[in-house]
Amino acid sequence: MTRTPDKRLAPPTVHAATTLAAMVLVVAALAACKAKQPMAPAETAVNQEAAKPEWVRSRPLSTADYIGIGTAPTNRADYQEAAKKNALNDLASEISVTVEGNSLLYTLDRKYKFDEEYTSTITTRTKEQLEGYELVGSYADAANYWVYYRLGKAEYARIKARRKQQAIDQASDFYSRAQTSLKDGDLRSAFDLDLRGLVAMRDYWGENDQVQVNGKDVALANELFNDLQRMASGVRISVLPERCALDWRNHFKRELLITATFAPGGKALAQLPVTISFPGQAGNVSESRNTDAEGRARTTIQRVDLSTAAAEVLVRLDLGGLVAKDIDPAFTKPLLGSLTAPEAHVPIDRTMPRVLVKGSEHNLGQPMGNAPLALALKEELTTRGFRAVDRAADADLIVDLTADTREMGESNGFYTAALNTSVKVTDQRTGEVVHEGGKQGLKGIQLSYAKAGLDAYKKAAVDLRNELVPNLIGTIFQ
Repeated sequence: MTRTPDKRLAPPTVHAATTLAAMVLVVAALAACKAKQPMAPAETAVNQEAAKPEWVRSRPLSTADYIGIGTAPTNRADYQEAAKKNALNDLASEISVTVEGNSLLYTLDRKYKFDEEYTSTITTRTKEQLEGYELVGSYADAANYWVYYRLGKAEYARIKARRKQQAIDQASDFYSRAQTSLKDGDLRSAFDLDLRGLVAMRDYWGENDQVQVNGKDVALANELFNDLQRMASGVRISVLPERCALDWRNHFKRELLITATFAPGGKALAQLPVTISFPGQAGNVSESRNTDAEGRARTTIQRVDLSTAAAEVLVRLDLGGLVAKDIDPAFTKPLLGSLTAPEAHVPIDRTMPRVLVKGSEHNLGQPMGNAPLALALKEELTTRGFRAVDRAADADLIVDLTADTREMGESNGFYTAALNTSVKVTDQRTGEVVHEGGKQGLKGIQLSYAKAGLDAYKKAAVDLRNELVPNLIGTIFQ
């Protein structure tokens, strides 16, 4: 009996082995493809966060260093420079600015809020002058760039001490030279040198800066500022004449002589800037003058606003004029505002002209006994300070006013008359005509020519007050 072989126990054929190997390769390839697929978003974020340096994730704390960390978006063309700038700003903000009790800032007038200005300015300068810092690290991801700098506190203190000593040495030299200039009577140079000394010390106005001056320990910035105060308060300004008298005889012009000296000793101050101000016809007038080699300056007061009550000329030391243009006004402005500038007050005495008003007024050729325009002119001039007189011998000015009307025609029962006026002002002393004016063809309309003429006179009286008198005064006092 022949047995049929058991096919389940038969060894695999060559074809079966080949198929099995192919299946293994397919499985391996699928596994490899799966390994290459991207990670889920949450998984990516976790990995990126893990890659960030610790100083990016949490700001470091240090007792030995000032730290500055800055960032900027990478889509900026200058992202690296921007991040560095932000980091140095951050570092500078850690360097505190304090004001010591015996410093210049402590003694300055608080109303100028200079502490705030100083702190802001010094913080800005600290950013500009940082040195000795080092790069700790940088990091960038797809959106942002970070950079980390640090500056050793001991290194910063060493650099600051060196700079401060250099500033003290420079300021001490300016102070010494200022004293020499002041002894020579050159206050302008002395003031400039003291200011430059203060500017040299500007980063340390809030700190203790004790130095020896003439064998005494003094706070240098305070001493420089006190010296400016002594100079300003030592200036003496005098003016001749002591009252500025303006009248018709001097044509309302007066020259003043200004003299500047320094106390004690009364030494003349050359090239000292002063301002002269007074109320003018077109608004407040302000002039600048420098004294000559003898400490003198001259100015002419004219075209004064004669309507101003208690008018005066103010002569004042121009502290701003003592400051050279190359010195930063951010530092000098509050300093000058704390100083008291000497000044002199010169009252203006105004004596208005005596005036005789003569009128020759007619209506249609007939004399008008009440002379309405002459009366209105006299009243207006008196209101403006002129003194009316009745005799030519007593007058400074003689005003001749002439007026007459003429018929212009009738229409629908209404009559028109035209008024012509002329005014001539003469200097009684010299006979010179100082003003001429008038108006032609001013019309009046009424039910008769006579009444129309009177109507024109009424209009002329208003016109006289509003136009003629101001023009006359403007001519006389120009």
